[in-house]
Amino acid sequence: MRLVWQFLAVAAVAFAGQLCVAAVDGNPWLTLLFGGLTAVLAVFAYRWVVRKTEQRPVTELAGSGARSALGRGAVIGLALFAAVIANIALLGDYEIRGWGSVPGALGLVGFMAAAAVTEELLFRGILFRIVEKWLGTWLALVLSGLVFGLMHLFNEHATLWGAIAIAIEGGGLLTSAYIATRRLWLPIGLHFGWNFAGAGIFGAVVSGQGAPQGLLAAATSGPSIVTGGDFGPEGSLYSVLFCFLATCVFLRLAHRRGRLVPRRRGERTADVTTLPA
Repeated sequence: MRLVWQFLAVAAVAFAGQLCVAAVDGNPWLTLLFGGLTAVLAVFAYRWVVRKTEQRPVTELAGSGARSALGRGAVIGLALFAAVIANIALLGDYEIRGWGSVPGALGLVGFMAAAAVTEELLFRGILFRIVEKWLGTWLALVLSGLVFGLMHLFNEHATLWGAIAIAIEGGGLLTSAYIATRRLWLPIGLHFGWNFAGAGIFGAVVSGQGAPQGLLAAATSGPSIVTGGDFGPEGSLYSVLFCFLATCVFLRLAHRRGRLVPRRRGERTADVTTLPA
């Protein structure tokens, strides 16, 4: 039951934020403002509802080290997406056609911050964390990843392959980053850096959805298995490959730190969210 209450609390903030962003009709400054407010309020809502329903300190959102973890995550996410674009460009399938819009890119900072924070709270902070206590790390990783991927089937230009790719990339990479640190800050930073690099810097479609113009005006062409087609570079095999490799690195780190929770028959699995990062 606590999963339901936690999910509803964060989802309500996310939904209200989406309504506000939609109401400003693409105004980049108001999008930045409302997106940032949504991210902050979602964190407060998560902390409040977890304390209420679980009666424990919310260690996965501990303030210590939050800024550095967010920064590291954003750099990793940006670097991974840049590597994908670089490989697509080497094949001649990515073309920069000019400069885009600086205000548009700033608006995307707010938009992507809200998306990164709310989705990480919902899918890693709530869904994965609670399911892991019942089924252990590996099953929870697979199940939460599948749910995360299937959610993207509702996006414009969504495809089954795109949803599978997101399940591997987002469901695997972001969850493994949480498992390795038992904090939500690194996956939030990763999520933001990846999405902002896509739309805000390289002018690419993100998860099949169009976005306001970022810093570059660019276009992709060529085989969809390379470029991702209408779904965007997240549907590229390069994205799947690079994110899978990064996932393996995080999972190896989690194993070395003793952060993997086995499935225990007949008893509840341990709660490891209170382990030090």
